[in-house]
Amino acid sequence: MAEKRSAVGRWTNWLAVEAEPGLTTAQLMLTNHDLKPVEAERRTWGAWNFVGFWIADSFNINTWMISSSMMVNGLSWWQSWLCVWIGYAISGCFISLTGRIGATYHIGFPVASRSSFGIWGSFWPVLNRAAMACIWYGVQAYIGGHCVYLMIRSIWKAWDRDTIPNTFSPTSGTTTADFVSFFIFWLCSLPAIWFPVHKIRHLFTVKAYFVPSAAIAFMIWAIVRAGDIGPIIRQPSSLKGSDLAWEFVKGIMTSIANFATLIVNDPDFSRYARKPKDALWPQLLTIPTGFAITSLIGILVSSCSFSIYGEAVWDPLELLEKFLDDGNSAERFGVFVISFAFSLAQLGTNIAANSVSAGADLTALLPRWINIRRGGYICAAVGLAMNPWTLLTSNNQFTTYLSAYSVFLSSIAGVIIFDYYVVRRGYLEVKELYDGRKNGPYYYTWGIHWRAYAAYIAGILINVVGFAGAVGRKVPIGATYIYNVNFFAGFLVSGCVYSLLCHFFPVPAVSDKWMEVGDEIEDLRVAYDSDGATGSGHEIYVDPMVGKSYKLGADDSKIV
Repeated sequence: MAEKRSAVGRWTNWLAVEAEPGLTTAQLMLTNHDLKPVEAERRTWGAWNFVGFWIADSFNINTWMISSSMMVNGLSWWQSWLCVWIGYAISGCFISLTGRIGATYHIGFPVASRSSFGIWGSFWPVLNRAAMACIWYGVQAYIGGHCVYLMIRSIWKAWDRDTIPNTFSPTSGTTTADFVSFFIFWLCSLPAIWFPVHKIRHLFTVKAYFVPSAAIAFMIWAIVRAGDIGPIIRQPSSLKGSDLAWEFVKGIMTSIANFATLIVNDPDFSRYARKPKDALWPQLLTIPTGFAITSLIGILVSSCSFSIYGEAVWDPLELLEKFLDDGNSAERFGVFVISFAFSLAQLGTNIAANSVSAGADLTALLPRWINIRRGGYICAAVGLAMNPWTLLTSNNQFTTYLSAYSVFLSSIAGVIIFDYYVVRRGYLEVKELYDGRKNGPYYYTWGIHWRAYAAYIAGILINVVGFAGAVGRKVPIGATYIYNVNFFAGFLVSGCVYSLLCHFFPVPAVSDKWMEVGDEIEDLRVAYDSDGATGSGHEIYVDPMVGKSYKLGADDSKIV
């Protein structure tokens, strides 16, 4: 028996990831190299890296098609495009708010959430985000598999889902050809997960040049084939009055909901910024511009498709497949290049929005054995095992549930943002975010912050009835109106409730004036010293009012 325990111990030690020496058992459940604040050597993301990152992320198939549902529901093309501009401009503001936390203190979402939800209480929002990232990874990879299908068929037209023997049932949602294409995309994505986050920026730089160029070429090709820009551009809105106003609001909320996951986890990337301002203006300006341009190209290409085929084809991959069926060898080459660009787009989006996020979140759940790289591969394995094609069948309400999931993420974002900007006024004791002792300022009650969870639940409850209406139940019209602005409702209710609770039941480690001290922290060690203090015993910071260096004692007193 002793030998078995010894063997298990050897295996667990062998599987353990890199961590700072001298950590206690509790700290080993709170930190490793990937969770610690990013040291100066790895802060390699400059302003142009963030510009390239968001240009790359904006050119994906979901963004291409985002205006389709708005126009089908009665908006004109320019009204739906305006919804995209406004929605992503608002999303850019939210992104900048959460991103500043990471850019200032160089910590990711899982660690940043500890100040508001508690050392152990942060596990729930982190688990929520990790689970959604794994699901989305599989869905996005399956869409990427469609790109691979077109690439293969551009070379061998015999690669046809309708003629290749199908080993899947007709109701499964996939075919043998589609599954093999998906598996190829999934397999080819694995090497990209290997690279650390501060180096993966080069992938987004390549994507930022290549994918937009291919998208513009696709648009020109469609216009030339159609002979004009099609009738959809000249189609007026079919709505008037309050129906038009509410559909416009829902269009804006659709754009925000499409970005909800990235709003929460932006610190996972902004923590690598050289300076906080590098993650401010590039994100604030590039996000609405990049996503609006992608949406406009999607509208124009789909309008051209109406002139070519007599119907609007909103899915660019479906349109490329039609081009492939009636095209010559030169056009088949064009389909191959554009499909390759879309596959690169899906890869970059999957890395940015899902694998890195899931990796960071899973790292926080089991930091002794999981780092971002291992977490990314776990995410990929879950994405494969979940059979994502079953979620995309026409009779599945999964897309409704996915869009509604922004309700839960808005409540998390509300608590985190109000905690940082309203309650703490930018002040965090970073080393205490890795402190599992009961006297730590972020331990609260058994490591869980009840104020945050009360606010989080309040932000969800305001939208619950409206969500029931979204999935087909009969609900009061007032609940429907609230749910039409679900992200704002969840965000504001959770944030305001949290601020009020912290006002009447004060929390420790707050500042009475705006005071961000992230770049002034010199000692990034988190292990306890012999006197029980963290790292060197105190956090070093500079008082912005007098420009003098201090050390922060355990009781928040300033020690010269």
